[in-house]
Amino acid sequence: MVRAFYIGRFQPYHLGHHAVITRISKEVDELVIGIGSAQKSHEANDPFTAGERVLMLYNVLENLPIRHYVVPIEDVRYNSIWVHHVASRTPNFEVVYSNNPLVIQLFREASFCVKISPLYIRESYSGTEIRRRMIAGEKWEHLVPKSIVEAINKIDGVARLRNVSASDLNSPL
Repeated sequence: MVRAFYIGRFQPYHLGHHAVITRISKEVDELVIGIGSAQKSHEANDPFTAGERVLMLYNVLENLPIRHYVVPIEDVRYNSIWVHHVASRTPNFEVVYSNNPLVIQLFREASFCVKISPLYIRESYSGTEIRRRMIAGEKWEHLVPKSIVEAINKIDGVARLRNVSASDLNSPL
């Protein structure tokens, strides 16, 4: 049995993430999905809480054909201990999927097998682009699974993102 690890901030989870996770699920028996920067929320780059992201992933991945675990992972300030930090919060895994150069380096130094996960239409399927569209009032819903749209709408996530992204320079006196 092979269990793999894949981490992302999922701010928000989008169709690019979904394509990568679907592909990984065909290559391994189980998948541990880490929600990175779990301590962050209510910020322009990280508007959703770890709990909200866990629920989003739970809903969108309920039909994933393999056993999977969704685990919030808080940041640590020391890269040299980050892999140990991750391993202490997750079920054991043998393979890591990532395209992040730092994540790849850290897991390779810790002797993990690392596979490069593909980027899927990165110019569109990017949390940065989706958040930009939300703030600007542009269409974004087609870039995420339907259950993610529903989850974001339920928590009024677009309004939250706009509020936390706003500058006090534009506030009335």
